[in-house]
Amino acid sequence: MEVAIRTPEEIGYMREAGRILADCHRALESRILPGITTLEIDAWVEQFLSKRGATPEQKGYKGFPYATCASVNEVVCHGFPSERVLHDGDIVTIDIVVNKDGWLADRGWTYAVGNVSRPVARLLRQTHKALVRGIEVARPGRTLGDIGHAVEKTAGWRRFGIVKPLIGHGIGRQMHEPPDVLHYGRARTGLPLREGMVITIEPVFTLGTEGAVLWDDDGWTISTADGSWGAQYEHTIAITKNGPYILTS
Repeated sequence: MEVAIRTPEEIGYMREAGRILADCHRALESRILPGITTLEIDAWVEQFLSKRGATPEQKGYKGFPYATCASVNEVVCHGFPSERVLHDGDIVTIDIVVNKDGWLADRGWTYAVGNVSRPVARLLRQTHKALVRGIEVARPGRTLGDIGHAVEKTAGWRRFGIVKPLIGHGIGRQMHEPPDVLHYGRARTGLPLREGMVITIEPVFTLGTEGAVLWDDDGWTISTADGSWGAQYEHTIAITKNGPYILTS
């Protein structure tokens, strides 16, 4: 499958999905508090999307049963929403893919629950900074390696681990399309970025320096091998002649 080059009209459709997703995450900021469960968050998100005429694309994807992925503390990806109560000091990543009229947008975000420790706060800041750095170089004429290098350099400065198996991707009509977007690599290498490409950038950093992960028996849940906590920040962006255009902000 070739990398899709989207027309401005198609990017506009994805922007509408991204706007709904951004509004959803903005509303979540005030709702993720000590005492809530990730199952309650999941139900609220599904209701929110329904009111906006959208659906959660990951629900039913390869059998995944929920509207969101909700990953707490050492779980870094694809966590199942549950009756687990979030406590002060926890962190939770809520990852949502919105389908609006057949066009998709993807954004994951790590939220602090109440007051987190200083090391965790640094992890959140630096992971978000890595996303920003990756987006800044996502311009025509640059390469996927430039994105990976920018993210990796940001992790190395604080000696955080990078979860290398978890990557960004193209997106459009399907949740996962070419190309793969690695969060490490060499500058000026890899696929050149072209106007009209739409990709996600979604680095996952861990407090442990290795970034190694294990898959749970459920076939979905991914946790750090050393038990350290992890954070993820993700946007869907379009490559335009004027630079990166964030569709999910």
